[in-house]
Amino acid sequence: MDVLLVTPPSRLEVYQKLAGEFAAIEPPVWSSLIAKYLLNKNIDAGILDAEAEFLTHEETADKIAKFNPKLVVFMIYGQQPSASTQCMPGGRKTCLKFNEITNNEIPTIIVGTHSSALPKRTLEEEPYTFVCQGEGPLTIEKLFLELKTGKRDFSKVPGLWYKSNNQIISNKPANMFENLDLNLPGQAWELLDMNKYKAHNWHTFHDLDSRNKYASLQTSLGCPFKCTFCCINAPFERNTIRFWSPKHIIKEIKYLVDNFGIYNIKIPDEMFVLNPKQVVGICDEILAEGLGDKLNFWAYARIDTLNDDEMLKKMVKSGFKWLALGIESSSEHVRDGVTKGRFDNFDIEGIVKKVRDMGFYVGANYIFGLPDDTRESMNETLNLSLRINSEWANFYSAMAYPGSQLYNIAKSQKSPLPDDENGPGWIGYSQHAFESMPLPTNSLKGSEILDFRDNAFNQYFSNSNYQNLIKEKFGQNTVKHVKKMLDYKIKRKHHTQDVHY
Repeated sequence: MDVLLVTPPSRLEVYQKLAGEFAAIEPPVWSSLIAKYLLNKNIDAGILDAEAEFLTHEETADKIAKFNPKLVVFMIYGQQPSASTQCMPGGRKTCLKFNEITNNEIPTIIVGTHSSALPKRTLEEEPYTFVCQGEGPLTIEKLFLELKTGKRDFSKVPGLWYKSNNQIISNKPANMFENLDLNLPGQAWELLDMNKYKAHNWHTFHDLDSRNKYASLQTSLGCPFKCTFCCINAPFERNTIRFWSPKHIIKEIKYLVDNFGIYNIKIPDEMFVLNPKQVVGICDEILAEGLGDKLNFWAYARIDTLNDDEMLKKMVKSGFKWLALGIESSSEHVRDGVTKGRFDNFDIEGIVKKVRDMGFYVGANYIFGLPDDTRESMNETLNLSLRINSEWANFYSAMAYPGSQLYNIAKSQKSPLPDDENGPGWIGYSQHAFESMPLPTNSLKGSEILDFRDNAFNQYFSNSNYQNLIKEKFGQNTVKHVKKMLDYKIKRKHHTQDVHY
């Protein structure tokens, strides 16, 4: 094999006991995109998804060595862009073991949001031969060709960081692809065992037995917004969004339906509901194929991108059943402090009601501990979530993820961060990890914010109004599933050890 793209194991550390029954097992979107790109360049590429195969770090390293590839690509991505950092420890453990087995004879490169945000530090601290800053396909292709020819003139490889004579060298970035249909022509589904993937539990509340019929389909890259807490654009050279054409997207959807019987599809784009022409174009293709009543999509949107009612009606007809809405905070002041957007509280509740009345289910996202938050404002956000009572809710603690503006601000203000000398390390950026370490505010410690988040989660999902809603919409079996989820209490380090954050 020429190039092996590896997703190292991180689930147990990142999700604790939730990793078993409740967390999704996400198809490796970027691995499948890059693999397809390489195959089209006549480079023999493969994918090893240790998460889906439930391998240990040692088993993953052994399996990589048996493939004996010419280049190993460690794909450090989580289920969302901000989840890259928390997967760094899993990659490190696997790569160290692999290097030991092979006596460092097979070169490795790391690709991901985190390494793009901190390429120099990654090269200095982590066990990889090379670091990729950027999207990855061009960098991997050119690096492989240099290795294959034996010339090893790495100065010609765009987006590459490497060491030469104990000096760190960084090359100019690779140009971003503009024509996605041409340059990244789909995901290499044929390299994946699609039976191993599992939807988010709420995505299949209507039929929990269908969770293993699941795929994640990218329809755009990047995001034009500049939310202070987000690191989505770290691999890209600018804040922009690029689209695959509706014709391309329907081909991917039909492939999943025809070859795997998959109807539960996540759109992992950071912002799907943004360009009405693009969204309507995709819906028209779905409806023309007669698939609208079969599909079960979920996709991200913002409160201020849901104004086009005709677009929304067409989405409902096309199988877009769930909207993941970034509400973040009930406080306009707190939202403005992270350049989230200017929508007032009346609009939040009114727009959520509108889309639910149209037939959408809503997964609302809330963040506690944003820089201007107080205990009072966090309580207001929790109360807002209880009033909205959406079919699902995600509660997060604010994290200063590497690659976000918030990380740079926190560093400049010397705020305590997980990657400080005495901190828990990159795993501290995981929302559900034992070592989770949120960013403090002026009035709240990180541990106080984390406790508030955990209590909010339990209060929301144990609330009788919520459970009655779920029973009415999805049935008693789904209520039992929710109650079982509540039995799993996340363990936190500051409850058992004397830590000061």
